Amino acid sequence: MIARVFPRRTKATPTDEHAYCGPPDLFASTKGYEEVHVSTFTWDLPTAEELMRQWQRIAPVRIGGPATGERSQAFEAGKYLKPGYVITSRGCPNRCWFCSVWRREGSAVRELPIVDGWMVQDDNLLACSEGHIRGVFEMLKRQKNRAEFTGGLEASRLKRWHVELLQGIKPKQMFFAYDTPNDLEPLIDARNLLTEAGWRIHDHRTRCYVLIGHPKDTFEKAERRLIQTFQIGYFPMAMLYRRKDGTVDGTWRKFQKLWARPAIINQRMREAEHG
Repeated sequence: MIARVFPRRTKATPTDEHAYCGPPDLFASTKGYEEVHVSTFTWDLPTAEELMRQWQRIAPVRIGGPATGERSQAFEAGKYLKPGYVITSRGCPNRCWFCSVWRREGSAVRELPIVDGWMVQDDNLLACSEGHIRGVFEMLKRQKNRAEFTGGLEASRLKRWHVELLQGIKPKQMFFAYDTPNDLEPLIDARNLLTEAGWRIHDHRTRCYVLIGHPKDTFEKAERRLIQTFQIGYFPMAMLYRRKDGTVDGTWRKFQKLWARPAIINQRMREAEHG
């Protein structure tokens, strides 16, 4: 039996009795754990290393997750992500300068066995084969919850048949991304495909991550991109750039918060419209 340990709790953190956030409780030593897995991101690595020391008295400890740079193994539903979250593929062919996914998982997409879930976390689902994508949508049709593409959909790969599949499941929300200037035209094309299929513009279900705070970025440039994202029909959500060590520029945190909460974003968009 394995104890899974996480430095902090998020919406995706498992909540079963063998998932822990923090040091071992009074009962951990009675559960017969053979191994402890500490799963962490780079920015939580110091906390993870402290947890490793605290859990060593319970069982041998291994640190894993994105912080290690190791390639991920096959996805097991409910193990490191809460039930409902699902990963059906790993890797991304884009090799973006700011992204660690292709460095860790590879630039060749690996299609995994499709298991049940509705919160799709793939690195780049639309880079998969047509057969795999259709298999994922068949799986999503039988879920009790509406699908959420929180891992993101790449606008430049969106095709009409993808949109038809999306119409068939009516997702609760889906995210696109505006990371570089080259993303703008594909986002416009994707928005046109969605609008033709009946998606309302500025719908909260059709969101777009906008990368901010990267080197040479400014508040003015970032705000311009966020407003531009709204103007072409998406609901913008600011995503703060992280350095290689996982840290962020503190001067950007306050700005990012203004563009990460729907109620505040709505207000800012009304202000922008009225000039």
